[in-house]
Amino acid sequence: MWGYPLDQREMQDAMVVCRRMGITSAGNSRDRRPTLAELDRIMEHFEVVRRHRPHSLPMNKVLAFAIFSTRRQEEITRIKWEDYDVDRIWIRDMKDPEKKKGNDILCDLPPEAVAIIESMPRTAPEIFPFSTDAISAAFTRACQFLEIDDLHFHDLRHEGISRLFEMGKTIPQVAAVSGHRTWNSLKRYTHLRQAGDKYAGWKWLAVV
Repeated sequence: MWGYPLDQREMQDAMVVCRRMGITSAGNSRDRRPTLAELDRIMEHFEVVRRHRPHSLPMNKVLAFAIFSTRRQEEITRIKWEDYDVDRIWIRDMKDPEKKKGNDILCDLPPEAVAIIESMPRTAPEIFPFSTDAISAAFTRACQFLEIDDLHFHDLRHEGISRLFEMGKTIPQVAAVSGHRTWNSLKRYTHLRQAGDKYAGWKWLAVV
């Protein structure tokens, strides 16, 4: 970063020593997935909020879209109508440790995600014209109120990716939805619990 001349071989040797000494290590992968019971409680909570405040943020749609599209929170709020193409969508500047800008990826959309998009009013350039802070705060407050422990919004992406594998989708098919480029970066999200689609017949599909 400071422009100092460094011997790359020495740097690699130092990294090996640091790992052996336990100074550095791989990050712990998170395997938390919401249960259907937890999701039902959260969706019911936001349905009650919408009945009392019709103009409040449609969190039910946002949460369901996060699961079925496997999109990150910040990606959801950046998607524009012009990025939407029937059953695919452009994700602009997708998160990548090696590429900060211009990493635009065309991702497939499962039918459930398409249906949610089609239900959204075209009142702004963005499909979901909401701030990440508002979404995060609403989700956190709901989990606290419902006493659902250790559930993060990003866990919905984990849930969506794992669901696709449980449905029997191949690695390329899942990557086409999630936007992952390699199996190593994709496999950390897969914690399979069953075979088939546990969302088949889910009552909230008709609501969102």
